[in-house]
Amino acid sequence: MSNSERADALLAHVDTRNGRGRLKVFLGAAPGVGKTYAMLQAAQAQLRQGVDLRAGVVETHSRAETEALLVGLPQQPLKRLDYRGMQLTEMDLDGLLAKPPKLVLVDELAHTNAPGSRHAKRWQDVQDLLAAGIDVYTTVNVQHLESLNDQVQAITGVQVRETVPDWVLQEAFELLLIDLPPRELLERLRDGKVYVPEQARAAIDAFFSQTNLTALRELAMQTAAARVDADLNLGYRQLGQDAPAVRGRLLVGVDADAQAERLVRHASRVAERRHLPWSLVHIDTGAARDQHARACLQAAQQLAERLGGEVVSLRAGEVAKTLIQHANERRASLILVGRSRQRWLGAGVAQRLLRHGAGLEISVLDSEAERRPRVPRAHHPLVRGDYLLAIAATVVATGIAWAVAKVLPLPNISLVLLAAVLLVAVRTSSGPALLCAVLSFLAYDFLFIPPHFSLAIHRHEDVLTLLFFLLMAALTGNLAARQRRQLRVLRDTQSETAALLELSRKLTAATDRQAVVLAASQQLASWSDVQVCLLGRGADGQWNVEGGVARPLSDAERMAAEWAWQHEQAAGLGTDTLPSGRWWWWPLSGEEGPLLLLGVSPNDEQPLSVERRRLLAALGQPLAQALARAQLAQDLEAARLHGETEQLRSALLASVSHDLRTPLTAMRGAIDSLLTLDGQLPHADRIELLESTRDEAERLDRYIQNLLDMTRLGHGGLKLARDWVAPVDIVASALQRLRPLLAPLNVETRVPSELPLLYVHAALIEQALINVLENAARFSPAQGRLRVAVESDDAELRIVVSDQGPGIPEAERAKIFDMFYTAARGDRGGHGTGLGLAICQGMLGAHGGRVTVGEGLDGRGASLTLHLPLHPQPPADTDPL
Repeated sequence: MSNSERADALLAHVDTRNGRGRLKVFLGAAPGVGKTYAMLQAAQAQLRQGVDLRAGVVETHSRAETEALLVGLPQQPLKRLDYRGMQLTEMDLDGLLAKPPKLVLVDELAHTNAPGSRHAKRWQDVQDLLAAGIDVYTTVNVQHLESLNDQVQAITGVQVRETVPDWVLQEAFELLLIDLPPRELLERLRDGKVYVPEQARAAIDAFFSQTNLTALRELAMQTAAARVDADLNLGYRQLGQDAPAVRGRLLVGVDADAQAERLVRHASRVAERRHLPWSLVHIDTGAARDQHARACLQAAQQLAERLGGEVVSLRAGEVAKTLIQHANERRASLILVGRSRQRWLGAGVAQRLLRHGAGLEISVLDSEAERRPRVPRAHHPLVRGDYLLAIAATVVATGIAWAVAKVLPLPNISLVLLAAVLLVAVRTSSGPALLCAVLSFLAYDFLFIPPHFSLAIHRHEDVLTLLFFLLMAALTGNLAARQRRQLRVLRDTQSETAALLELSRKLTAATDRQAVVLAASQQLASWSDVQVCLLGRGADGQWNVEGGVARPLSDAERMAAEWAWQHEQAAGLGTDTLPSGRWWWWPLSGEEGPLLLLGVSPNDEQPLSVERRRLLAALGQPLAQALARAQLAQDLEAARLHGETEQLRSALLASVSHDLRTPLTAMRGAIDSLLTLDGQLPHADRIELLESTRDEAERLDRYIQNLLDMTRLGHGGLKLARDWVAPVDIVASALQRLRPLLAPLNVETRVPSELPLLYVHAALIEQALINVLENAARFSPAQGRLRVAVESDDAELRIVVSDQGPGIPEAERAKIFDMFYTAARGDRGGHGTGLGLAICQGMLGAHGGRVTVGEGLDGRGASLTLHLPLHPQPPADTDPL
């Protein structure tokens, strides 16, 4: 064991009481086994020892014996939350963090918090408590573990919605298994000690069956055993030693032959019977393999993944030692291999495993050759040019050797012929190199070994020389050919890596789905021998071509695409599923299912090679991740916009109570005066009261129209009826509508004669300006100055409203756009929210604009600026509104 591994283990065991708190988990197989009871017993013991603890949340489910243990324990009052007219209670996380105890009891770790809580899940609350240095006791059932969700559903037929990530339990300082035999738990159910009788009967019929409880109990024990195994490994690592295998692991070594899948299935059954995790291990020795062998290996690896195994690929020259070394690293207890005609899985490997694998169980599965179909030999095509090169190289080397034979001794002449063998091996393959070696051997014997021009050999030392020459020629030729193959593999790997890096670089800059699809199309368009199509599926179930070629699909090709999408597996050309079409379909899937369908159609209509399919699968992984990221970004943006819309609507509704009440009060007062003093009022007073009522009614109408428009905007029902409008018309209309309100003020307007047109919803922009003007008029002193200025540049137009009121403190200017925020003094202080700057911000935001705040006139008051983006101007003959 390395020193770094031992140091990591020691650091992992350092006492964290001065930093992060410790987590103790009471794990059970099902509700009712006594987890909460055991947690409260442990808490009572800690309380007797003087530990400062508090019960954050404890669910007793009205069980008398559990409630009795809760007596005497300090409890944190629960937090009450209003949700849709209901009163919900949750753990008061803020209260616990404000006055942190040493230990907190948190029941039901997988619980989902009520809306309005700090976190969505209770285990997230626990993480906050641990980060604050507080120790936590908690309970959880095994069916709530995320990694066991599918398995629990298969056992019980119930989909568990509330789950806890496995790493939460892995971080626990201590895990205590609370076990209760299924028969006793069923008796507790029938006696009403877990649920009320009606619920108990339903639970027994649905979830709490004898079979389900036994299976869940076994899962709980396996989880606890895995934790014990991890603790044992940590302890041995602290001592600098390798831990003995308690739970163990199964390793199955496979080669690229037809027996590989059979080995994988057998390993899966053995691992299932022994309850062991298992891995498929393939060791690449650099030997050449044909397409059939590679297909067998790929099929075995895919089968292992489907059966729940881990797939591992290693590169080494010695198989047995590599397997043993990997088994020790993974703390495996069993190695399974099979007899094969391949060299590395022959009897020799099994013998070496038995000889060197001390402490390991070695199993060799019989090959059953009579039942297994014979694997066809690799057929290397005869390349005439390569063999002609071998003959030509031999002739040239022989001529050179004959030319220098008179000046060089005999042993040096053989080096010339060996050079020819190396040249052929590097340029071709092992077959032509072997031919060159044999021809060079014959030429060396015929021309240079006495007696000359004869294959007879008279001297014994010449026989040894020729044998060594043939051996060296064959070895060097084979070595050179192997190096050439490895170089070709490295080039392929480098090409694949470069393609992945290039695609990753393009995907990094892609921010939405369209950009991701464009990047993938550009990357795959460089392959001239295939056609690529990227299909997406709309909400109506119809296929949409999002990238690549748009070619009509036949019924068989469409069915293959449908099958690949539904089963998330490859289909079409070159597969076992609907192979009659011209397209090979590969689904790009995320956690929620397929996101896009990749289709590849070779121009020669031949199935894709294994290497090409592997490269496409490798490219598909980052592409699927980018699609999932783009989808998540889109969902987050939609959620953000929805949240902003809700804030805008809430701010509008909050302001309505004041803004509607004021004109209604004035109208009611005027009407009461007319009714009460009808005959006593002069004609002029009557006209004044009626005009006041009309003005307030118009004001009320503006508020209601604004409310309706913003409500429709929030629901997406308000269409921005944009049109070209002159800014001077908006300013003039707003000032005209507010003429009575602005009468006591000295209003200045600075509107240049030459201004660009705005492409906006005129009524909304006018209403936003009216809101700002009303705000300024309300807080301006009598005979105070109020200035309306319009300015523009190439990018935007700005309408600035400045007053001489009390102003807005600089420290609070960044907050006044927040919903419900009211400054302590200044323009918004003491007068309610009005329609509020949040409403103006929403109106301008719908047009891509914004509102900012600055200094007012002569160092007093405030200045509110409405920023509106400018669009390319219309032709000169366009008439603005």
